[in-house]
This record gives sequence, C-alpha cells and structure tokens, in this order.
Amino acid sequence: MKIFLDIDGVMVHAAGWRVPENLKDGFPDFSIGSRVALNFLIKYNENVTVELTTSHRFRFTIDAWKKIFETRNIHIENLTILPHGDKKSEILKQIPSCDDYLIIDDDKSLNDFPKEVKEKFILTDSMLGLRLDLLPNTCFSNGLN
Repeated sequence: MKIFLDIDGVMVHAAGWRVPENLKDGFPDFSIGSRVALNFLIKYNENVTVELTTSHRFRFTIDAWKKIFETRNIHIENLTILPHGDKKSEILKQIPSCDDYLIIDDDKSLNDFPKEVKEKFILTDSMLGLRLDLLPNTCFSNGLN
C-alpha cells in the first residue's frame, strides 16, 4: 500500500490560535491520535510506502524525515517524497502504478478528485487530524475488516 501523507492538519493539528512547539529536531510533535492511526495503517498492511505530500517535504532529507517519524514512535521503512509540482497532479500521475493506495490530507481542494480516487481519499479536519475512526476497514489487509 502507498500512503500519500500530508503533515499539517493531518499529523500536526492546525490550531490557528497557537503555534505548535517544535521538538529538538526542529519539527512539531504529532498528535497522539494521528500517531496511533498511522501506526495501525503501517502495521496492518503489507509493503507500505509513505510518500510525503506536505509542503514541508523538501525541508529535510529522507533520512532526516525517517528520524523525525522515529522520534515520534512511527517506524517507516519505505519513505519517499512527492516530486515538485502540483500536489494533486503529481498524485494522479502515480496512481495508475499503485496496486493499493490511500491519500490522507486536510486540503479541501482535493475533494474534486475523480470518483474512483476520491474513494481512497481521507479528508481530515485540520483541527483534529488523522484518527482511527477515519480509516476505512478496507485498508486493513491483515483481517481487521
């Protein structure tokens, strides 16, 4: 499974009245609920690749991103970064080569994905982020559905 993952509004809550505090690595902590949900996706699916779609994706190297996730108790073996360009277009270019995928983002402009893609899109509330109750049962290939 390929997970196209945004960070702001997904892993880090976007509370406009406060700036999130950075950890020692220079990046904000992830919410507990978001960590739990992402760890479930990684644990209960095979051959998971996380592709970062966040606007922060070029701030750090792949190795630095892996350390950022590890510091937050998320182990991602296969981590990639979406190429430069329009997020929506770049995701749509990759989908034909994906056997299974999930797009997780708080960007409402992605709501106009084609119907078949939208079925694999989780739109998060930027104030709440990713949560277990947002995950469709079909994304658990290890028998949780």
